[in-house]
Amino acid sequence: MPQIHLLDKAVSELIAAGEVIERPASIVKELLENSIDSGATSVTVEIKTGGKQLIRITDNGCGISPDDVPKAFLRHATSKIQTEPDLEHIATLGFRGEALASICAVSKIELLTKTAEEQFGTRYTISGGEGGELEETGCPDGTTILVREIFYDVPARLKFLKKDVTEGNAIQSIVDKIALSHPEISIKFLRDGKRVLNTPGNGDRFSVIHAVFGREFASTLMPVDYKAGSFPVNGFASVPMKSRANRSMQHFFINGRYVKSKTCCTALEEAYKGSIMVGKFPACVLNLELPFEMVDVNVHPSKIEVRFTDERAVFEAVYFAVKSAIAQQSRLSAVPRETEIVKPHVERVLSQPQELDQMGLGVRPTPQPISVSAPPSQLRDSGFNYQVRKKEPVPQKESSFSFLKKESFAPAGNTAGQRSAPKRLEDRIIPETPEMPKSSEVVLTKEQSKHQPEKEARPVYRIIGELFKTYILAEVEDQLVMVDKHAAHERILYEKLKQEAGNLDRQVLLAPVSVTCSVEEHECILANAETLERLGFLAEDFGGSSVLIREIPMVLDREAVEDVFGDILNNLMKNKRDVSPQVLEELYHSMACKAAIKANDVNSPAELERLFERVYFDEAIRYCPHGRPVAITMTKERFERQFGR
Repeated sequence: MPQIHLLDKAVSELIAAGEVIERPASIVKELLENSIDSGATSVTVEIKTGGKQLIRITDNGCGISPDDVPKAFLRHATSKIQTEPDLEHIATLGFRGEALASICAVSKIELLTKTAEEQFGTRYTISGGEGGELEETGCPDGTTILVREIFYDVPARLKFLKKDVTEGNAIQSIVDKIALSHPEISIKFLRDGKRVLNTPGNGDRFSVIHAVFGREFASTLMPVDYKAGSFPVNGFASVPMKSRANRSMQHFFINGRYVKSKTCCTALEEAYKGSIMVGKFPACVLNLELPFEMVDVNVHPSKIEVRFTDERAVFEAVYFAVKSAIAQQSRLSAVPRETEIVKPHVERVLSQPQELDQMGLGVRPTPQPISVSAPPSQLRDSGFNYQVRKKEPVPQKESSFSFLKKESFAPAGNTAGQRSAPKRLEDRIIPETPEMPKSSEVVLTKEQSKHQPEKEARPVYRIIGELFKTYILAEVEDQLVMVDKHAAHERILYEKLKQEAGNLDRQVLLAPVSVTCSVEEHECILANAETLERLGFLAEDFGGSSVLIREIPMVLDREAVEDVFGDILNNLMKNKRDVSPQVLEELYHSMACKAAIKANDVNSPAELERLFERVYFDEAIRYCPHGRPVAITMTKERFERQFGR
């Protein structure tokens, strides 16, 4: 049996350091918290190569006296607590006395510090936890600490660090959260010589949100200011109409400390229940001021996970704070403006001949001539007549839907021996006028035209109208057919996206759409640029945590861009770079659902008719991508039974 022996100091220090220092971002977090605890009003963070080569943090805090400098790098040495009861009233961000000892065990450190009482400053260097050297130097009041070559003496840890961009983004995320939690401190962040953040330090949290996330995100927030019992809740939360696809923009702070709390998260989402769509999430930047004895931050060395002595009180505080803010926002939105202009209701009609084709319905409109002497009603009711352009012959087999009969494909009035296709609509209207060639048509040679299939006859059906602005009603022989226009259009677009995968028609936006995201989402977007292009999106880095969407799929409306892009991004975040065919299927589902016609949308008769025809002819369009039926039927016999005939 192996003998039990004590580990030497170097090995035990490395093991302990591994619990606190996981990556460069862990170092930045610990040192930033030390700067805040020192009473600093200005902190500058500078990194190079994602923090692997250099991390420099400078503050104007109280500094460290020369006698205390060597002790600061010993494990469990701290100025923040002394006795056991102090653990129940922790008012500082740091208290464990492990940070500097863990950092110096895996890197090379240089410390410059000076207190206001000292004439000279102190310079201290230490590498791998050994050989500290102390000397006098000139420096301003406060502390500057430089950390170089992280994990230089632990190759096994070094090889697990990620790319410079990824590590840099993790550091930026930490700096952003600390800046949001302490708006009274001016925080500057430089990344490879480029300044990416500079907060004013004026105590205004909204100014920090503006600096961190940008103007567009800040404009979607409403203020939250509420006092629940003996502790206040303040900050900002998103207005209900600006929900997001995930929880990445939910930020909670307890007494100025960033935390992850299921209690706070659940309370926030419960407050929004009924105000946002199912599957969507609110954003927030909320700070709770709780009694120190009510919070246990000594759960994990990272101090991000916390426990509460009264979970219910915390839940109710967040819930009622946000609920009251939503109610206040609703009252403000309900107040009419004096200069409000009431826009007339305009039906969604076809503004361009290509619009139906862009919807995935494959139709080319033909204008209907109108007489100059026609009565006003004819001029008002006239529109476009549409001829159907089919790529494949209509299948002759029995359909899975009962209303698709073989005889339905024959035109009314044709005899059994007649096989000629009906005349085109234009020929019946103006037979004496030769048709002008259209640029979108392909000119066929005589040899090619011999092999072209005959045009299929139009089906026997009659569009009755639309019910509840949701269902298309049509009479097909002795049956009433009801088509869910959203489900049908969703399936059509889904099939179109699958067929044209990687080669989707795209439209360039005149005004690009700016999307605000978290640092992690920003990295995911840039890393999956090729996948996004396959889906029809061209997204460019816009600096900070924003991207510009310059191109979108042709089937998508500009108004739905943020919603669709958010769903895609959420899916990519879950799967990272493993974009399998199954993931692409889910993305096509999401895009088709968001781009499809919605219930209560006003559609022209031409759109409804063409949509019905696609369902009538195409056996692939029987169920939407979610499995719901596209159409149902009711027979004449069933109607007669209902009426007792």
